[in-house]
Amino acid sequence: MSYKEQYDFWLEDAYFDEKTKEELRGIAGNEKEIEDRFYKELEFGTGGLRGVIGAGTNRMNIYTVRKATQGLANYIISQGGKDRGVAIAYDSRRMSPEFADEAALCLNANGIKAYVFDALRPTPELSFALRKLHCISGIVITASHNPPEYNGYKAYWEDGAQVTAPKDVEIITEVKKVTDYHQVKTMDKDAAIAAGLYQVIGKEIDDAYMEELKKQIIHPEIIQEVADDIKIVYSPFHGTGNVPVRRILSELGFKHVYVVPEQELPDPDFTTLDYPNPEDPKAFTLALQLAKEKNADIVLATDPDADRLGIYALDTKSGEYIPFTGNMSGMLIAEYILRERTATGTMPENPALVTTIVTTNMAAAIAKDYGVKFIEVLTGFKYIGEQIKLFEQTGSNNYVFGLEESYGCLAGTHARDKDAVVAVMCLCEMAAWCKKNGITVWDQMLKLYEKYGYFKETQYAITLKGIDGSKQIAQMMDKLRSNPPKSFGELTVKEFRDYDKGVIRDLTTGEERPAELPKSNVLYFDLTNDSWCCARPSGTEPKIKFYMGVKGSSLEDADDKVAKLTEALKAYL
Repeated sequence: MSYKEQYDFWLEDAYFDEKTKEELRGIAGNEKEIEDRFYKELEFGTGGLRGVIGAGTNRMNIYTVRKATQGLANYIISQGGKDRGVAIAYDSRRMSPEFADEAALCLNANGIKAYVFDALRPTPELSFALRKLHCISGIVITASHNPPEYNGYKAYWEDGAQVTAPKDVEIITEVKKVTDYHQVKTMDKDAAIAAGLYQVIGKEIDDAYMEELKKQIIHPEIIQEVADDIKIVYSPFHGTGNVPVRRILSELGFKHVYVVPEQELPDPDFTTLDYPNPEDPKAFTLALQLAKEKNADIVLATDPDADRLGIYALDTKSGEYIPFTGNMSGMLIAEYILRERTATGTMPENPALVTTIVTTNMAAAIAKDYGVKFIEVLTGFKYIGEQIKLFEQTGSNNYVFGLEESYGCLAGTHARDKDAVVAVMCLCEMAAWCKKNGITVWDQMLKLYEKYGYFKETQYAITLKGIDGSKQIAQMMDKLRSNPPKSFGELTVKEFRDYDKGVIRDLTTGEERPAELPKSNVLYFDLTNDSWCCARPSGTEPKIKFYMGVKGSSLEDADDKVAKLTEALKAYL
């Protein structure tokens, strides 16, 4: 069907409710809007669904959520997992509870039990819950840090990680087979509860999750020692982190935790934020005001589904609060864990640190220093979660820590996705250690730079929406792939990696060797002077992202080098 025929079908067919039809009548005559809503199906990709909320095949609504869940249900049944059930969590966004229920009732109508949280919960707790309940799969309704008009749907498998190959493609295939909305099953909620197919979960999972988090604490005695002195400001950005973050810090003994009052409660419109993203400095405006008022040591914020953590730390010399990238905060936590586990004799045998190919190269230097195996995977935390599963299957290594540059990390194996709650806990323990030793968190970061090198990373993104945008992104990748640049400014390309073709080419000798990572539409340029650049289209937003990293001899030198590399990339594009 053409987009116009799809639009008419949704207006006329009895399957769609009157509220949906009313919304669609409201755009009658607006051809551009009708086309955008119906020119394609909202794609169920390797990360699930994500899109603007509204009526239409290319929107997040109860019908597209049901349709995706029918495909997932069909796959679960084909894998013999019908009796194991699916855990479902949701965040504070518009329609999140409704979408969670629609997914649950579709599963129920297919004879699959759904364990649904009684209120909003962090994404990492869903990962924990499905493992705790021995479910076959899990679903989180969230659009993470996207703007308020978005919502999303992430699918997890029995190991607790987001679905990876080959299951991701197999599930996508099943979802695509559901072409007729009338094939999609659902049932009455009261009937589902009466049949024992819809079960509400809550406190018992929360308590078990908290106990698992506490196992990652190395020095509880240091927290007790400085509890009266250390001051922490925290914002949940109107999301799911408020309750679990406050609970874990309280139970560990931190006495001075100040929550940003304007951003404490759930708000689907994120009224106090342009963009609920810990990567955005503007998002910290209210938190920094409170920090100055309270003279806080550290300022923390979690994104709406509490899988990513952003931080600022006080520099007592300048009196200013310094922003930390995800790479910086991840390195602080990683180095603390490796150092203190080594010192206390609690490091497991064959320890491993796992990062992604676009994460700071400081990670490799720290892992080498502590004799820990260093493993790089593709971008996306599900690939870090997959490594934990492989370690358990083979016995080859023991996972100690994993991180990605986009403000996500995981200590421990209680979850298989990035966990901002455990990250807050680990970072606050590390801050307590700094306090005890008479230094600030920023002082400790400077020590890492002095020891391992002044690594600096940045990102450059180009957003291109709509049909034409996706074509332009594809053309950009084709240009880079078919005629890779020999240099970016003064930096020569030593090696070119095309992960889609599975080939690594030495540009000096022309020799090629296979790339060991799975196929993915990612291009990586290994440059001279410990620099690099990587290009990949976003899997969740209409944009192409360029990641870059350098190593300088000082903070100023690193800043200068990364600025020059960014300008060279823009000039090439």
